[in-house]
Amino acid sequence: MGQYRHHDFGQMPIFSMKPLFKNRKLSALEAQYEAHKIAYAPIIFQAVRSMRDLGVLEALEKAGRGGMDADSIASRTNLSTYAVDTLLESGLSCGVVEQIDKQNFALSKIGWFLLNDTMTRINMDYNHYVCYKGLYDLDKSLESEKPEGLKVFGAQWETLYQALPHLPDEVKNAWYAFDHYYSDGTYPLVLPLVLDRPVGHLLDIGANVGKFSILAANADPDLTITMLDLPDQLQNALNNVAAAGLSDRIRGLALDLLHPQAEIPSGADVYWLSQFLSCFGSEEIISILERIKTAMRADSRLFILETCWDRQEHEAAAYSLINTSPYFTCMASGNSKMYSAKALLEHIQAAGLKLHELHDNLGICHSLFECRI
Repeated sequence: MGQYRHHDFGQMPIFSMKPLFKNRKLSALEAQYEAHKIAYAPIIFQAVRSMRDLGVLEALEKAGRGGMDADSIASRTNLSTYAVDTLLESGLSCGVVEQIDKQNFALSKIGWFLLNDTMTRINMDYNHYVCYKGLYDLDKSLESEKPEGLKVFGAQWETLYQALPHLPDEVKNAWYAFDHYYSDGTYPLVLPLVLDRPVGHLLDIGANVGKFSILAANADPDLTITMLDLPDQLQNALNNVAAAGLSDRIRGLALDLLHPQAEIPSGADVYWLSQFLSCFGSEEIISILERIKTAMRADSRLFILETCWDRQEHEAAAYSLINTSPYFTCMASGNSKMYSAKALLEHIQAAGLKLHELHDNLGICHSLFECRI
């Protein structure tokens, strides 16, 4: 198992992380420059993405430290010299390329990551295909607490989760790549914590495409699982379960937990929520947790796997998580976000549940809350 921080809630306070985003002392000119960077951030984003997708960054990487001039890049990419000049100058201004001499440019270390780092590529694709157009209406979403940006994909859906199976392939693929990149490496690490004792029945609430259920069923041949999700999303998961040959032990239950009267099946040994609570507002989270508590036996356990920005060791991770929240506001549901561990604990306690253990540093950025009644 990978390394992680573990806290027994009865023995150790969980909010002892180092502070993030310390205040920087800037001159007025430096502060103004940082403000300009924010003002031009949407343009920089699209310019750099175009450099990546149109082959400019790749051409510079192949040129090595000696660099390449605009005319040579133009011939390599089938772009005009004008187009390449425009992109190179934008890339120079944000540190993606470096100017070697009067004519030649080279790829910087930042540019290398934009071109080659899997996480960076996935994040950029997600923000471009899923978020970019809709975020124009973020202010409206903040006022209405509805995903006003979702209408760029159609006005017939109330949440992105209803829309997801029906979105264009490039949008859907970018969303799934983003979602699965962060969870896929975490599931093998958390599974031994969930199955550290005999588990007869596991309820996978918000099963997505069924990855965790399939992994858990393969790990324990005596385990039966019920996947719970919206009807269209659930069907995708059931198709994957069938393809894995596990339909005899994994079944599905279509349910919309936004309806407060939607009852959660009772008596499971384990209730499993993976990157699920971030899809809901605070009152909805408390309602869902209260219904789970009602369904739990005295010896049942609830596991909540989430990415909490205040449990990160590095500011880059916290920065990425915090700035995913506007997606939830504008595109997903209108009232959800990437919650801090502090906020989740408050919701857990408000629902009448008790935090038993907390595991940090699982996978890239996950924390696992184990709760009991």
